Amino acid sequence: MKKLLVIFLLSSSVAYGQRNFTIDETVMGPGKFAPKSIYGAKWVSNMDAFSSLDSTFQNLIAREASNNWQTKQLASSNDIKQALSSLIPDEKFNLRTFPTDYQWIDSDNISFRANGQKKSYGIQYNLGTKQAKIAYALPLDAESEELSDKLIQTAYLNGNNIEIINAAGDVIQVTRDTIDGIVNGNPATHRNEFGIDKGMWWSPDNKQLLYYRKDESMVSNYPLPQWDTRVATIKDIRYPMAGMKSEEVTLNIYNTDSKQFVQLQTGEPKEQYLTMVTWDPSGNFVYVGVLNRGQDHLKVNQYDAKSGALVKTLFEEQNTTWVEPQNPLIFLPNNNKHFLYQTDKDGYNQLYLYDTQGKLIRHLGFQDVIVTDFQGFDAKGTKAYYIGATNKGMERHLFEVDLKNGKTNQLTQVNGVHNASISNSGKYILDQYSNLTTPNNLQVIDAKSKKVSSVLTAPNPFAGKINLPKIEFKNFTSPDGKTQLNARITYPVNFDPTKKYPVMVYLYGGSHAQMVTDRWLGGVGYFDMYMAQNGYIVFTLDNRGSDARGFDFTRVTHRNLGEAEMADQMVGIDYLKSQSYVDKDNMGMFGWSFGGFMTSSFMTKHNDIFKAAVAGGPVMDWKYYEIMYGERYMDTPQENPEGYEKSSMLNKADRLNGHLLIIHGAQDPVVVQQHSMDFVEKCIEAGKQVDYFLYPTHEHNVSGKDRIHMYDKIAKYFDLYLKK
Repeated sequence: MKKLLVIFLLSSSVAYGQRNFTIDETVMGPGKFAPKSIYGAKWVSNMDAFSSLDSTFQNLIAREASNNWQTKQLASSNDIKQALSSLIPDEKFNLRTFPTDYQWIDSDNISFRANGQKKSYGIQYNLGTKQAKIAYALPLDAESEELSDKLIQTAYLNGNNIEIINAAGDVIQVTRDTIDGIVNGNPATHRNEFGIDKGMWWSPDNKQLLYYRKDESMVSNYPLPQWDTRVATIKDIRYPMAGMKSEEVTLNIYNTDSKQFVQLQTGEPKEQYLTMVTWDPSGNFVYVGVLNRGQDHLKVNQYDAKSGALVKTLFEEQNTTWVEPQNPLIFLPNNNKHFLYQTDKDGYNQLYLYDTQGKLIRHLGFQDVIVTDFQGFDAKGTKAYYIGATNKGMERHLFEVDLKNGKTNQLTQVNGVHNASISNSGKYILDQYSNLTTPNNLQVIDAKSKKVSSVLTAPNPFAGKINLPKIEFKNFTSPDGKTQLNARITYPVNFDPTKKYPVMVYLYGGSHAQMVTDRWLGGVGYFDMYMAQNGYIVFTLDNRGSDARGFDFTRVTHRNLGEAEMADQMVGIDYLKSQSYVDKDNMGMFGWSFGGFMTSSFMTKHNDIFKAAVAGGPVMDWKYYEIMYGERYMDTPQENPEGYEKSSMLNKADRLNGHLLIIHGAQDPVVVQQHSMDFVEKCIEAGKQVDYFLYPTHEHNVSGKDRIHMYDKIAKYFDLYLKK
């Protein structure tokens, strides 16, 4: 059942001058000890050259294939400052570095954002003439700006309404809703589930703005107490809990020429999810994924942009568990009738080539590779590129697929997690990667000859400074006897297998997250290393239900959150308990959010294992969680009362054993404080002691210097109960 996958021992010898992390460095360390890197690396438009910022962040440099990838300066932050001063002399800019958000327009021009004291500007800058021009100017408080092609018009949000500023500087107010609960153009539609990260889309001709209109006026207000005044006040948020009334969303089009509106006729019921929003390249149609509230039936529909009428349903996807669209359609650059669609319906999230009649032309998947990041097409539009998860989710690599025959090639080979892209010509690959033993390497690969040109080999940033613990990958077999589970152990510095050590199990366990990958240090967190330096064995396992492992790996949790996940975690826990160096009487667990739910579940359902635990922002009863996420995995409380009963902590407080510290943000809009407060009340009723700490001004995550305070509290809590 248990197999050793890879073992690598990071040096744990204590050389002169080396030390352990301070508690501050559990938060500040990732910036302080980040491996050397190259920032802002981008392929230059239509050239076999890439640009980046230099080590001072003051200069934009380029490396060209024709010059054997040697550096050449293109522009400096002083050049930018002078150009802006000449262009807008009455404005003040705080440009301490070269603009890190720069983008290539063509091989001579870049664009970037510059915030002044009066307005926020979109700037185009010519590298040859060193002249700048204003592409757009927005109010400083403008949000979610959506730029049209060639920056002809820019849409943005002013509160809950949409405004457009055109090339002449004229402002057009698109929506004028004043009713509380009516929200236009906001990317937070459907609570950002289903891959939604924007709320407005310009048509290909830049004349029509498609946008979400969300009506959440019928959704329950949820009160968040505010403590910043002498008499506390209440901030209400709209929070649709599982099984209760949900928001109603429509998609609308505003024509900037005619000033007319069109609403897409997405039909009934009103409580449905509209995602995968994509303009047809012709601008005549809009494609929308219409997903029912039960999230088990998806229709990919085509709508007429002029009338809003449904033209046809291209195809449908149904499942007895859930269907989860995550990406818009991607039209081929050389064929406006063909597009790529991503789905995991056949086992793994992969690409499928369809035509606009809804006919499947070709499955473009490769083995069990999971597409995690689509990278685009080559110049001819005959090949596509994507980053894919491989090796049971442990690695990420760049792949090339031929759209005509589906032939797929893996373009990066060294084990690890690669962030790679290909030049427009398809000749070169810019590849940045790390693995357990490699802090960061950046190289250029000749796609044809496979010749590698090294650009950067980062040294170990801890060498001679910090005592690094020993880190080890392991894999186990899940209780179903057929699924590999990836895990990571971080050992105490100067680990002695003849001694016994307390344990901290750190876990998450929920969807769309993966804790263990073959990246630098195995993805271990700085707090984990801090605890290992202070004498703890730290263990993390990715159970079924977590990310990058395919359909079966995720769907096993349906309607029973926490059950398969705990069974998988128990495999790793049993392994730990079998080791002679583990002090099985002094084991602890720490998790946040879904990890807090898992931690609370262990302390009540498997209450004889952990002596102490910390649950941060924990879900205590899924009926208090929001609709979009909660109903996907659990259905509604009305449909699945047994599952909600089984997963709830509120009816199991009497089983609490050991020392449990609950931490919560008082302003948490994700896992509302009611979860932990109700559990505390149930503990009081059951005569069970529980420790509780509240961060008054924080939301779902505790950040900034307060996070240092939090980690200090957690470390001391474990020291109090687990160290003899």
